[in-house]
Amino acid sequence: MSKKVIIIGAGFSGLSAAAYLAAAGYDVHVHEKNSTAGGRARQFRTPEGYLFDMGPSWYWMPDVFERFFNDFGKKASDFYSLQLLDPSYSIIFGKQDCMDIPADYEQLLKLFEQIESGSAIRLKEFLLEAEYKYKAGVEDLVYKPAHSFLEFTDFKTLMGISRMQVFSSFSKHVRKYFKHPKLIALMEFPVLFLGAMPQETPALYSLMNYAGLKLGTWYPQGGFGKVAEGMRRVAEEHGAQFHFNSPVNKINVRANSIESIDTNSGSIEVDVVIGAADYNHIEQKLLNESDRGYSESYWERKTFAPSSLIFYLGIKKRIEKLKHHNLFFDADLDVHSAEIYKDKKWPTDPLFYVCCTSKSDDNVAPSGHENLFVLMPLAAGLTDTSGNREKYFAWIMKRIEAYTGEELVSHIDYRRDYCIDDFKSDYNAYKGNAYGLANTLMQTAFLKPKMKSKKLDNLYFAGQLTVPGPGVPPAIISGKVSAKEVIKNFSIKKHEISV
Repeated sequence: MSKKVIIIGAGFSGLSAAAYLAAAGYDVHVHEKNSTAGGRARQFRTPEGYLFDMGPSWYWMPDVFERFFNDFGKKASDFYSLQLLDPSYSIIFGKQDCMDIPADYEQLLKLFEQIESGSAIRLKEFLLEAEYKYKAGVEDLVYKPAHSFLEFTDFKTLMGISRMQVFSSFSKHVRKYFKHPKLIALMEFPVLFLGAMPQETPALYSLMNYAGLKLGTWYPQGGFGKVAEGMRRVAEEHGAQFHFNSPVNKINVRANSIESIDTNSGSIEVDVVIGAADYNHIEQKLLNESDRGYSESYWERKTFAPSSLIFYLGIKKRIEKLKHHNLFFDADLDVHSAEIYKDKKWPTDPLFYVCCTSKSDDNVAPSGHENLFVLMPLAAGLTDTSGNREKYFAWIMKRIEAYTGEELVSHIDYRRDYCIDDFKSDYNAYKGNAYGLANTLMQTAFLKPKMKSKKLDNLYFAGQLTVPGPGVPPAIISGKVSAKEVIKNFSIKKHEISV
């Protein structure tokens, strides 16, 4: 007889877990509090004709997406078309100072050499080492449940950990190779969203540089919503059922095991639960205190990746100078990072990011218009006020206008703001976090909140507050690993798909 698995949350980790478990023969039901799948990667369309991705916009690590679909005899191209972006992105250091990062590797080497003599050879060396970290790290570290240190004690993994520089500083690692501040900014920017200062991020994460500079920056036509839609279709093809506008209000426990969940439609008996929504919310709000693995003080001590102030903007004109991805680094990265991770205050001179998907996709804005997604990272847990939103909107738009040389504010025909309070409301996100738990040394692998509940026999977790960490590819991996754990511990039959 099949076992009923309830998955709380239809973000990427929940979609992934649902697909693997449904293919393995489980009776899978996904309960999602919002009206569509995708979690932070939901989309919305406006009456004016704009289509906005609400969250993720960087399609890196394409092999992880492909691997997911391949596990079900599919390809990513069965669900969406990928476009390689060239330039991959632009870094804006000033009004007349922009660095376009070419997709072609040979052109990238030439760019480095133009900026700093001898850096092309050093970039080759840096990326060769980063490639090892990427390939070995993904296979030997990331696809593990990380229940304990013992999972990482085989000879191959121990030798790999040394080479992968888990205990070295990312900042020091970059500076061994490059001296020019522009190249340092280019190499350090990916870790800004991992949840710590570059000085406190393990050098392991140079693998992100390999992903971005060698594997390419891609765009799924139709936006990230198409990725979520494809994953949902895979899960449904194998029998998973999705219940939208269906938040889980209570988890009912008896003798260290979940018996049922309460939803707006009533109580539902379960065999296994995977919490793919906010880990803190599930434990602190849905479970009795005696059934929680972690106290509120535990979560308070954790280091979180940033939250974000986001503006979704429809512009009634084309903007010549903007590319698809634009990083405004015309302020001090170290100062802004410290205000996110150390001082935890609203930034004094923020860096920000502008995504203009209409540069690559004719279907996200009316003809002759632009679709802008503007994101400013900031510390989780800050007080979110309309006054702050307006202050930073004016500040950011002034800088975009100065760079582009165009008047934009008067051409806005759609605007929506999104910040800390919205992350709390829509995703029950602890402190309004946008990206999850920081990938610091003391919050890596088995030092993260456990994938298996410490108190309940049939409760597992997936997503950005457990292993492997923040980001879309890690979320997909997290869902797969949690499904594998359920299959191992609640076997029903020989499953169809190797996980």
